[in-house]
Amino acid sequence: MIRYHGGPITPNSCGYRAWVGRHAMASFAHSSCLRLAAEVSQSFVLDNGAFSAWKGGQSVDIPGYTKWVRYWERHPGFDWCIIPDLIDGGEGDNDRLIEEWSLPKFQSVPVWHLHESIGRLDRLINAFPRVAFGSSGEFSTPGTEAWWQRMIEAMNHVTDSDGAPVVRIHGLRMMDPRLFSNIPFASVDSCAV
Repeated sequence: MIRYHGGPITPNSCGYRAWVGRHAMASFAHSSCLRLAAEVSQSFVLDNGAFSAWKGGQSVDIPGYTKWVRYWERHPGFDWCIIPDLIDGGEGDNDRLIEEWSLPKFQSVPVWHLHESIGRLDRLINAFPRVAFGSSGEFSTPGTEAWWQRMIEAMNHVTDSDGAPVVRIHGLRMMDPRLFSNIPFASVDSCAV
C-alpha cells in the first residue's frame, strides 16, 4: 500500500524530511508545496483541493486545476490525479464533473463520497481502474461506527468473493493504521505526518 503524505509541510526542511524517498500528495489549494515534493519524493498525486474549498466555503477553480494537472502530468514522478468533485454536492453534480474531465481514465481518479448511493459506487468501479473514497455527510468522520458500517457495505461491492478488490481503492484522509489495516486499500493519504 502506498502512503501519500499531503502538503503543505512547513518549513521546507520538514517537508523535505517528510517527502524524501516517500510519496506525496499535493493539493491545488496549496500548490506551492509541489515543487519540493516533486523534487524529493518517489512519486506524487495531485488533489483538486475540494476538501480545503469545502471547509472554507469556496469552490474549486476547475480550469486552473486542469491547467495545473496538464503541466505536472509530464513530470516522471506523477502517478495520478483526483477528478474535481463537490464533497456535499449531489451525484448528478459529481457525475457531470467526471463527464467534463478531459484527462485519460488511467491517470484520473473519481471520488465516491460515502453519503452517495452504492449504485454510483458500482458505476464508478465499472468505469475506472481506481476509485477514491471520501468521508462525507453522516459518514464524514473516519472510524466511527456509522462510518465502519458504510465501509462494510461498500466493500461488499468493491471486492470479489475472495475479498480481493476489483479496482484499486484510495482512502482520502485514511492514513490511520486502525483504518488501512482493515481495508484493502492500494493507497491512502493524510496531511498529518
